[in-house]
Amino acid sequence: MNPKILIIGACGQIGTELTQKLRKLYGTENVIASDIRKLNTDVVNSGPFEVVNALDFNQIEHLVEIHQITDIYLMAALLSATAEKNPAFAWDLNMNSLFHVLNLAKAKKIKKIFWPSSIAVFGPTTPKENTPQYTIMEPSTVYGISKQAGERWCEYYHNIYGVDVRSIRYPGLISWSTPPGGGTTDYAVDIFYKAIADKKYECFLSSETKMPMMYMDDAIEATINIMKAPAEDIKIHSSYNLAAMSFTPTEIAAEIKKHIPEFEITYEPDFRQKIADSWPASIDDRSAREDWNWKHTFDLESMTKDMIEHLS
Repeated sequence: MNPKILIIGACGQIGTELTQKLRKLYGTENVIASDIRKLNTDVVNSGPFEVVNALDFNQIEHLVEIHQITDIYLMAALLSATAEKNPAFAWDLNMNSLFHVLNLAKAKKIKKIFWPSSIAVFGPTTPKENTPQYTIMEPSTVYGISKQAGERWCEYYHNIYGVDVRSIRYPGLISWSTPPGGGTTDYAVDIFYKAIADKKYECFLSSETKMPMMYMDDAIEATINIMKAPAEDIKIHSSYNLAAMSFTPTEIAAEIKKHIPEFEITYEPDFRQKIADSWPASIDDRSAREDWNWKHTFDLESMTKDMIEHLS
């Protein structure tokens, strides 16, 4: 029996590629994409699509009922840099959309939830290198605070109501198929667009800012794999650490120069530097590797090659 899937926030950076992959896997008719507006994109045009406001419980419940949804992937969120400009709305969107789907699962209207967390749950007091699964979490951004609170609620709903909710803490995600979406790690996407178009890039972080990153292909693979894993293999119901590679702007620029020798990078750190400084430099994701056999495919070299091929 294929699951009937609803993706909320399907037009975002992760949702776009996740929708296409899930449609290939489970059949187009079994994956309902939804977002707050209907854009003329592949996601909207390639299968069932519904306009939904993630803050409207009745709208979501209606879609669950008419499409007989079993699994919800809640991808709608305001990301780190954008959230800092509108803290109250970020908190409202990031928290209440989660409560809506948790309550649908509590009422047994759906069977399973995927909800993404982030390395933003960590803060300046967290150990920076090889950040453990269980450690000090004192996030200093609105986005991080909402994700940390969300993790606690996911675990609570699992422990108290038996809700099957699964989550991973995404590192910075790099993709060629959708432009940057307002995250602090987005320089690592933007740099490729500018390298190809202009042969130069002004980075909003300092040259040695090292952060955990992942190619979108690996992130999608992890998302689908954690949802496919037997319930007894999921031992962490807050959110799993996830890692692939860590690098600095200097290192990614050097890798791009191997393909575009005339490429130049300059540095003009802005308010996002403070956000980046509060996050880990590398992540220990042993729990994900042991519990549900997570493994990444792309490193900095193979990712750079793939990004330039696709964007060129």
